[in-house]
Amino acid sequence: MVEDKSEQFDEIGYWSEIKLEILKQYAPAYTKIMSKQNFLKGFYYIDGFAGYGIHRSKTRSEFILGSPINALQVEPPFTWYYFIDLDSERVEHLQALSEERNNVTIFNGDCNTVLLEKIFPEIKYENYKRAVCLLDPYRLNLDWKIIACAGQSKAIEIFLNFPVMDMNRNVLWRNPEKVNSSQIEKMNLFWGNDSWRNVAYKKSQGLFDVIEEKNSNEDIAEAFRERLRKEAGFDYVADPMPMRNTKGAIVYYLFFASPNPTGHKIVQDIMTKYRDKGIV
Repeated sequence: MVEDKSEQFDEIGYWSEIKLEILKQYAPAYTKIMSKQNFLKGFYYIDGFAGYGIHRSKTRSEFILGSPINALQVEPPFTWYYFIDLDSERVEHLQALSEERNNVTIFNGDCNTVLLEKIFPEIKYENYKRAVCLLDPYRLNLDWKIIACAGQSKAIEIFLNFPVMDMNRNVLWRNPEKVNSSQIEKMNLFWGNDSWRNVAYKKSQGLFDVIEEKNSNEDIAEAFRERLRKEAGFDYVADPMPMRNTKGAIVYYLFFASPNPTGHKIVQDIMTKYRDKGIV
């Protein structure tokens, strides 16, 4: 029996509901295509920050199924499901929700370790295995190594939450000298190095001295898109989709990066339907 944890469920805004809808539309398209590839030995769904599997809507008085539960309902189904979360209560709730399934593995741990050591090594292109991985970090707590490993595998495609609001709040200040060193370390970890400094700021000659100004969110997101292509090795990276709050401010960008053109086109088409949502 599933324990009632309704008061503890994460509350999400409508931008997150849009993200869930995009994933919900893409997953069955993915499994339909993969199930027809007779040479494949498995195609997997991976959720690096799985949560409780259920959310509370900020805008509506109702519960919303999260990405793990939506994925479990996909037809045709994935071969196997991997859910990861650092919080033991979330893990217990996911275990209860999926206890009748024999193709689910749930890890209680840091996805930065679990993915690199236990999951990604099992999903290799040459072993005829493929996967779609959702990386939806709560803040700047994702290691670039995860992204790069997925890209270089040529077997794993990712949906990625690029938390630009968190970056602006904690790192990308107008006066970068005042940023806490621990936040800089988190940004370096997420970006892969400190080259974000050259992207985030531009210098221009003022009347008396050089002025350093912060670049736009769009510039920063586009630079990260180039990193996904050139450094991580993804062949196709969709235009990052801005996810906005009720005031029209960008909360994060949703990235999709893939080794194949088919998934890229499908996601681009799905995103196009939602791209202007939240513009005021």
